Amino acid sequence: MSNTLTAAVAQTATVLLDTPATVERAIGLMGEAAKRGAQLLVFPEAFIGGYPKGADFHIYLGARTPEGRAEFKRYFDAAVAVDGPEIAQLAKAAARHKLYTVVGIIERDGGTLYCTAVYLGPEGILGKHRKLMPTALERLVWGFGDGSTLAAVDTPFGKLGAVICWENYMPALRMAMYQQRVALYCAPTADDRDSWGSTMQHIALEGRCFVLSACQHLRRRQFPADRMNNRLPEAPDTVLMRGGSMIIDPLGRVLAGPVYNEDALLTAELDLSLIPMAQMDFDAVGHYARPDVFSLTVNTAVQQAVTLATGRAADQG
Repeated sequence: MSNTLTAAVAQTATVLLDTPATVERAIGLMGEAAKRGAQLLVFPEAFIGGYPKGADFHIYLGARTPEGRAEFKRYFDAAVAVDGPEIAQLAKAAARHKLYTVVGIIERDGGTLYCTAVYLGPEGILGKHRKLMPTALERLVWGFGDGSTLAAVDTPFGKLGAVICWENYMPALRMAMYQQRVALYCAPTADDRDSWGSTMQHIALEGRCFVLSACQHLRRRQFPADRMNNRLPEAPDTVLMRGGSMIIDPLGRVLAGPVYNEDALLTAELDLSLIPMAQMDFDAVGHYARPDVFSLTVNTAVQQAVTLATGRAADQG
């Protein structure tokens, strides 16, 4: 396992409801990161497909509208399948640049959308994580992930995992990641508040891991009301998401960022030998765990609404 790597986080905006253009933007950033020597690149939450900041899809308790359904259809059409051509393009770029990449997408599966992080590497698609708990109004347009996508993936630099936005406030989910010995803890997010940075520092200290957080820099002119209804100020330069992307080491030290109110590609050199040094006095799932007092069970089974039985029992039914 390599002891050092150059990591990067991308802070930029989705091209609203234009998935091909957003994919091209991502591929360009992958090339730029590779030029800077990056071996790992993290994109923001919902980058491919878009985070519908301020949109309400005309939903209110007890009713929906034809206009809202039409708007959701446009958003649905901008989403992607993990096995679709858009992710294949990104995977090819990852292979070309020998780059491990975590991409926030809006994943389309049947009639449901999920907020998902896809893991890519030089060898192709490595896995994905679906957001377990959409926050507030997100629940009206995104489905709930299950424990089957909590698995971190292997890289030459150690385990790579992603926890999306406010999932980072779920203590049990964080422990499930620490138990997998995640060295590179990625936090794609839409949270640009001042408090987010302290959350990321806490997680780096708690998990004794490197934390890479990526948030969009999005302005009103990039989110026109004629393309998606929203309840936000009309001034074109209004900042809808100000970024705040950052990279933090296992002792809570900020290596890059936070940067606000501009596009950015942040990079940092990560010395992975710092992880065992940081664990000398704290290991959340090791010598500091106290399993005789506390325990956590994680259900990693795929959850599905219908199971089609086969064999004689089904025939007799």
